[in-house]
Amino acid sequence: MGDPKRCRKKYVTPTHPWDRARLEKERELVIKYGLRNKRELWRFQNILRKYRRVARDLLGKINLQSREGDIARKIARDVIEKLNKVGVLHENATLDDILNLRVEDFLERRLQTLVHRLGLAKTIKEARQLITHGHIAVGGRKVTAPSFVVPKDLESTITYYKYSPLNKEVSV
Repeated sequence: MGDPKRCRKKYVTPTHPWDRARLEKERELVIKYGLRNKRELWRFQNILRKYRRVARDLLGKINLQSREGDIARKIARDVIEKLNKVGVLHENATLDDILNLRVEDFLERRLQTLVHRLGLAKTIKEARQLITHGHIAVGGRKVTAPSFVVPKDLESTITYYKYSPLNKEVSV
């Protein structure tokens, strides 16, 4: 058991830190999605990397005609269902669809992006500020993390927090 004060990194830094093409692409994504720093981007890249690795492993095992193949099919169904609940994949997706995912698909599911897309904030930076200051609620509960990944079924419940002064301005 580890020390609770010593959190583990949830991202992996790039192997080549000064690759111009990668730096430019990362900069565009940080600006487009209003990320605080590249570590937030690297965290979502790590999540994507994890799901791709799982999909590749399952594709190798799924063709087996043994008990291991049945277990792999069940795990694949569970992974696809989980990504469907998050809203990254569609209903009848396959493991190949997981391999075709991009980091932008996960960044689109962040609360900050959805607040901006729903029109609760004029800019992506304003959306981040509203969230961190406690003006946004998901399902009636205040959320102060801009990187909160909103499940598909809670997307329609994103509103201003009931005790926020911004909520009173909208309802008048």
